[in-house]
Amino acid sequence: MKKLLFLAFFLLSFHGYSQEDAWVYFTDKPNAQFYFDNPLEMLSQRALNRRTNQGIALDIKDVPIYQPYVDEIIAASGIEVKAKSKWFNAVHVRGDIINIQNLASLSFVDHIYFADRSLNTSAKMKNKSKTAVANKINKVLETTILFPYGNSANQIQMLNAHLLHQLDYTGTGKIIAVMDAGFPNVDVVPPFQRLRDNNQILGGYNFVDRNNNFYTGNSHGTLVLSTMGGYVENQLVGTAPDAQYYLFITEDVASENPVEESNWVEAAEVADSLGVDVITTSLGYFDYDNPNYSYTYEDINGITSYISKGADIAFSRGMICIASAGNSGNSADPHIGVPADAIHVLAVGAVKPDETYATFSSIGPTFDGRVKPDVMAQGQSSVVSNTSGNIVTASGTSFSGPIMAGAVTSFWQAIPWATNQQVVDFVKQSADRFANPTDQYGYGIPDFQSALNSAQLSVNQNSVGRFLVYPNPVSDELFISFPPFFSEAKIRFYNTLGQIIFEKAIQNSDTSFSMENINSGIYFYKIKSNSFVQTGKIIKN
Repeated sequence: MKKLLFLAFFLLSFHGYSQEDAWVYFTDKPNAQFYFDNPLEMLSQRALNRRTNQGIALDIKDVPIYQPYVDEIIAASGIEVKAKSKWFNAVHVRGDIINIQNLASLSFVDHIYFADRSLNTSAKMKNKSKTAVANKINKVLETTILFPYGNSANQIQMLNAHLLHQLDYTGTGKIIAVMDAGFPNVDVVPPFQRLRDNNQILGGYNFVDRNNNFYTGNSHGTLVLSTMGGYVENQLVGTAPDAQYYLFITEDVASENPVEESNWVEAAEVADSLGVDVITTSLGYFDYDNPNYSYTYEDINGITSYISKGADIAFSRGMICIASAGNSGNSADPHIGVPADAIHVLAVGAVKPDETYATFSSIGPTFDGRVKPDVMAQGQSSVVSNTSGNIVTASGTSFSGPIMAGAVTSFWQAIPWATNQQVVDFVKQSADRFANPTDQYGYGIPDFQSALNSAQLSVNQNSVGRFLVYPNPVSDELFISFPPFFSEAKIRFYNTLGQIIFEKAIQNSDTSFSMENINSGIYFYKIKSNSFVQTGKIIKN
């Protein structure tokens, strides 16, 4: 059995860093109106259709970064621009401290944020100073119809994803972006022949080397892709064999640096513009080569890291982001890393083939108390293709993540009317520990047949006058969609003792209301409109 647990790159010296990494944020986008008037100049028609289908309006984040600002940063003394982001209206730079600080004098620079947060002290820099601890978790690559599934049957049937396949939901019409460290030999070995023959690999980019050669790099991405798109009769069938794929190299295995977070965000922006539906990433970050850049458990809160904030923006564009939880479960620091901690990322932990917890799988909760991982899939002894085209087994949340991503993609094909939030809700609610989540399992192992049944029932109920209440579980904001011919109602929440803890009059013009002041727990709700009454259960994280 080939076992890929993680790649560790140990720091040889804790001092001597003459170059610093930082993000330089700009004040505006002077050419924004042009892009709002000409949206196809910034997003593909498929991306615009995805927004329209989910009721998502264009905003300033969609507008490309203003290139003259970038050019002026490039021209600055001693500054190297490593990546850029339209979502954050920022560039990732590298240089000595003084040269970076001097950029604050430029009229279009809003603020500067150093990766070493102890340096963020000046007036034009975000003030958040806390020295990270180098705990040596390190990296990272989170690796430890009737189809002839062969040995891959277990990892698919565990999720009842094979039942989706039997209904011909195999990812057709959906696009997955894979963010990883390399995809060598995907263009030549037999397990990917079916993808190549059907033109399902749409392209990609190498953000590390800044070129179009993505069939290179570390073998990790090849193994990851095989769990979704691989196909060898009686040996391996992926969870989304008919989806289309973009392959993006964002991870540089030669070092561990925050620029990889910036690469990931830039790739996510490209994925968005191309109309991608699902992003899957089997990468995670906690420690960096420079310990001053590293995260502590307090930072695992969904809102500190650049990559986690970027993942949530990706979700706001209508995509689903899936991330491996990590392989630190049996270490001194067992918690998930980033971006698995992001509020809207579906973080996937690992179980063994018998559905018991794989001890390497990183655990929750997040520092702010949210359930993580969200769900589980087989990550120990997963069946994959290596770069030689041999079908082998490998272990790590690197594989539970994409196995889940492919199943989610096939599921979304089955319910094309659903928003990304609704898809994620149906998946979580189908999991076997949904009512009683744990730090190891999260909400547990999803059942995609159950999820499909619930989705179809939801459509049928809504067509005869049901309110749609989502997301469930809910963290901060609850949305209610009115059925036809209803204009107002009253919603009440009850605790498990039957006591009313919250009530509110709502109208069909209301789209959401805050749940921030309601304690975590399981609640029952009742919606009443004239003689109509609807009840249900909801979990508050």
